[in-house]
Amino acid sequence: MGQNITPPATTSGIKVLDRAMLILVTIGEKPRSLTELCEATGLPRATAHRLASALETHHILTRTADGRWTIGAVLTSLGARSATTLVDAATPIMAALMADTGESVQLYQLAGAHRVCIAAQEPASGLQNTVPTGSRLPLTAGSAAKIFLAYSSPALKATIMAENPSFTLQDIDEARDQGWAESISEREVGLA
Repeated sequence: MGQNITPPATTSGIKVLDRAMLILVTIGEKPRSLTELCEATGLPRATAHRLASALETHHILTRTADGRWTIGAVLTSLGARSATTLVDAATPIMAALMADTGESVQLYQLAGAHRVCIAAQEPASGLQNTVPTGSRLPLTAGSAAKIFLAYSSPALKATIMAENPSFTLQDIDEARDQGWAESISEREVGLA
C-alpha cells in the first residue's frame, strides 16, 4: 500500500470526507490512474474507484485523454474565483514591494506539481523579470518553488526532489525557517 499523504491533523472524524479529500489532494498533485491513486493513498481499490467516480459525476474530477483522473471544472472554477480574491488582496502589497525594491514581483498559485503565475508587477524601468500571468512553471527551480515546497505535503516534496531540482532539502528547510527564499541563476542563468 502507498503512503498516506494527508497529515493526521487533517482527520475530521468523517471517514468518507477524509478519504474524498485524500483523493482530491493526491490527484491535485498530478493526474492518476486507479492503480496510481491506490498506491499513493493506500485506499482499497473499490473505495478509491467508488469515491473518484462519484467526484467525477459531480465534475470535481474529470479524466484525461489517457483515462487518468485530474482536477475537474468545478474545482477549476472555484480556484479561479479564489485566485481573483487573492490577487485583489495581494495587488497593493505587490505594488509596494515593487516600489520599495525596484524589482519585478510575481504571485504564484500551486497547481499540482507546478506553479502558475496569477499576478505580476513590473517596474517601469530597470531589469524586468517578466513572467506573464498564466505562465506555468515547474517546482524544480526558483525561490517561489522553494517556498511552496517548504509548506507542501511530504509526497509532493518527494516527487519534486526525485526530479533533481536546482536546490536541496536543506535549502527548502532554510526557506521555511526564514520565511523567505532566494534563487541565483536557478530558473534562468544570470537572474537572481
